[in-house]
Amino acid sequence: MYACKYLPVAGTASGVARATLGSMQVGIAVRSMGPQSAPEVLLACVRAAEEAGLADVWVQDHIAIPPDDAEGSGGRYLDPLTALAWLAGSTRRIGLGTGVLVLPYRPPLPTAKAVATVQELSGGRLRLGIGVGWMEAEFRALGVPYAERGRRSDETLAFLRRCFSGDTALAHGQPFLFLPRPPAPPIYVGGSGEHALRRTVRYGDGWMPMTGDPERLAPSVARLRELAEEAGRAVPEVVAFVGLDPARTDALRERALALAGLGVARIVVGARYADAADFSRQVEVLAERVLPALSPSGGPARASSC
Repeated sequence: MYACKYLPVAGTASGVARATLGSMQVGIAVRSMGPQSAPEVLLACVRAAEEAGLADVWVQDHIAIPPDDAEGSGGRYLDPLTALAWLAGSTRRIGLGTGVLVLPYRPPLPTAKAVATVQELSGGRLRLGIGVGWMEAEFRALGVPYAERGRRSDETLAFLRRCFSGDTALAHGQPFLFLPRPPAPPIYVGGSGEHALRRTVRYGDGWMPMTGDPERLAPSVARLRELAEEAGRAVPEVVAFVGLDPARTDALRERALALAGLGVARIVVGARYADAADFSRQVEVLAERVLPALSPSGGPARASSC
């Protein structure tokens, strides 16, 4: 049965920007929430990241924020896959990531269709970070039992893999055509602990912990390698989130180098920003003070196709 079988990472689409230390890629989180999610602001931010040569941009997922937990967003969130489909039409190279899509919030089949649609329309630029969710109020609003979030996430992951393995798939006993069927996007499993690591090895192309602390990550990365070896598969990529303080870019450089030493394949840089101009200043700091230090040659990091 597919659920017990690992499928290797799909071939990376041509034209996706890269900024690397050896094989490390550097992306950035953009706010698909609050006033920063206004169309003109969001698009300006993503275009600034693309022009700077960053590897990818990553958006968030909340679907039903309660009024007493809306600080920082005002309860305004864009649907992540819809937002990425829109951004795909206004960008050329940059990868488009969900950091993370909460799988149990949505039924498996519509999720698979939306994922395939973004992957098709973007020319293979989707990076599918997924999670099981944590906000109990959202589960209540959706009528989804909080205690079932792990099982439902696993079912959706298995279903996604089946859909992308052939043009004909099966749901509730009914065969159907899964078209278009572009190459499957890489799946990065979010979360921490043994369950997340085992889920990564069983279904994922990579692991996306919500920390970029090398000391905290080291034992889990070692455990991930052990589980991958036991399963007889390649070690999944590790994607780490790191904060950006423009006044302390040296700390970010040092952290990125330490993470590279652990074998981290990608980092996603994130910081609060007020508007597109503020975000562009952060991107400029990354491009001028951080990416050159992460370039193997020590010179400016440039975008190249994957």
